[in-house]
Amino acid sequence: MKSANPVEFTVRGIILGIIITVIFTAAQVYLGLKVGLTFATSIPAAVISMALLQAFRSATIQENNIVQTIASAAGTLASVIFVLPGLIIIGWWSNVPFLLTFAACAVGGTLGVMYTMPLRRALVVQSSLPYPEGVAAAEVLKVGTSTREGAKEGKAGLWAVIWGTLASAFVALMAAIKVIPGEVAGFFKVKALNGQIGATSIIGGSSLALVGAGHLMGITVGIAMAVGLFISSGIALPILTSITPMPDATVAEHAGAVFRSKVRLLGAGAIAVAALWTLGKLIVPVWMGLMSALESNAAARRGEGEIARTDRDLPVNTVGIVILLCMVPVGWLLAHFITAGGVLGALTLPLVGAGILFVLIAGLIAAAVCGYMAGLIGSSNSPVSGLGILTVLSASLLVGIIGRGLTGPNEQQALIAFILFVTTIVMAVAVVGNDNLQDLKTGQLVGATPWKQQVALVVGVLAGSIVIPPVLDLLNQAYGFPDDPNRVAITDQPLNAPQATLIATLAKGVIGGDLDWNLLGIGGLIGAGLIIADMIIKGGSKGKLTLPPLGVSLAIYLPSAVTAPVIVGAVAGWLYDRSVGKLSWGEIAKRLGILVASGYIVGESLFNVLHALLIVVTRKDAPLAFMPAVEEHAGTIIAFVMATVIVVGLYLWAAGQAKKVETES
Repeated sequence: MKSANPVEFTVRGIILGIIITVIFTAAQVYLGLKVGLTFATSIPAAVISMALLQAFRSATIQENNIVQTIASAAGTLASVIFVLPGLIIIGWWSNVPFLLTFAACAVGGTLGVMYTMPLRRALVVQSSLPYPEGVAAAEVLKVGTSTREGAKEGKAGLWAVIWGTLASAFVALMAAIKVIPGEVAGFFKVKALNGQIGATSIIGGSSLALVGAGHLMGITVGIAMAVGLFISSGIALPILTSITPMPDATVAEHAGAVFRSKVRLLGAGAIAVAALWTLGKLIVPVWMGLMSALESNAAARRGEGEIARTDRDLPVNTVGIVILLCMVPVGWLLAHFITAGGVLGALTLPLVGAGILFVLIAGLIAAAVCGYMAGLIGSSNSPVSGLGILTVLSASLLVGIIGRGLTGPNEQQALIAFILFVTTIVMAVAVVGNDNLQDLKTGQLVGATPWKQQVALVVGVLAGSIVIPPVLDLLNQAYGFPDDPNRVAITDQPLNAPQATLIATLAKGVIGGDLDWNLLGIGGLIGAGLIIADMIIKGGSKGKLTLPPLGVSLAIYLPSAVTAPVIVGAVAGWLYDRSVGKLSWGEIAKRLGILVASGYIVGESLFNVLHALLIVVTRKDAPLAFMPAVEEHAGTIIAFVMATVIVVGLYLWAAGQAKKVETES
């Protein structure tokens, strides 16, 4: 018989959730800076929680749900690094201040929870939205806590994460020792489509984290990224290098410089159009959903009688008070940010006032839109980058109007920095709103108490906010970011920070007017062409096939060293899923494969965070390279064999464990 008040919000659950949040947030920060993407952490967190809490007889499905709710903040709040490094890239920050960064993340994340809380009843309880990740997490929790087979699968799942983590950390260690190369690059001249001789490159990276990311993204995104890679390296780069001669540069220098200065702008234009199109398609369903939410909340207030435990939110009055109280630190943060810069002092009052209103209104809209989109297409597929672009453009126009009389380079830099900081707060609001309703859907399906989940997510937000500043600062000191005019990183291999670079570029373009709008416009036309191609493919296949324009555009923008391993991972995951799909234990095997892939991301990312710490402490760019580097050709062969053995071996292990779980249950 089910308890009317099950064990749910416990000290052990909170501690476990915080530990998982800290680990996954650090991993997410590194992955986001490297590839411009993050991964959903709810299911790995749920599996880890179930495996560890089995030791307590009083553990319940609701307690495990609280753990995954806290930990899910790692997969969402870490997305603020799609904006924050922009303050370093434009030269405003040389390091990451802890208090400002922590407060921006914590206040923004808390607002994200508060803004979406009133939408729960309409968009979760009374809605037909699918909530793909929320439903999947609920199924994992139900299976893992209610059946013997589920308990065995939970243990196997924990080992899947562990083995994936250890394997990817080992590969990263081999790259740090210089047994295998971190990247393998080939640059050569080719005949471009315009008939002239240009340059291009083929680059691959020794990264199991990116292979794991490809598995999680799936074959559809993998194919889209392959198309984007072909457009970038096979068409755009040869043409642009052929019309941008650099007679004194090597082929590698020529291709690299043109990619950074021109091809990336094509990708940026395509990303902007594809992201805005994705958002545009959702305007009508989002509007209808929000109107339904308002009607449902009004009806609920008119109702009488006691509210069931599984339908109790935080009191509306409390939510309103928290939102208003959050505006106080928002105002202080914006004022402190301005006065610390010392350039915009005369505009402090109008900028702070406009910033507070922008966070209040734009944050509310962004949280509601993201929450609805999460229910419609899932948190991982939600076009947060599109909202980031819209936010930075809106903030740029608003701030540009207030500071229109400021034309000096220092003043313009200060305005751009203020725009990026405001966008960071709104981004924190949006991404947590993106996750909150997904978690509440999981809670609804497993009989959780909504207000306890909402408090749990705030706990996760605070834990993640503590981790992000020091990890980001550490990675900046060790690796740095491209285009940072003050870059003093120890290594010569900066992290790409693709999303932050794009957001910073757009802000600079609006305020300074120094963007190459021609290339951005051509990129926009490419994005429009991709949208049309996707519509044709969907129509011809009756919705069975798609070519996500945003996936293609992102691959145009990212270097091939990042996209190539992701494509390999997508294909490998697809082959694995097909090989086990028709077997009686195939679904278990697929879930274990997802957990192995998640382990790949966690292991390599955490290793590289620790490696960055070692780089900073020793002040050496390769502190683990205690032996001469293996010759590149031999190292490439070693890397290929090593990766193949690990990936195939762990897929076989996962399939074997799935069969064992079914046989022994």
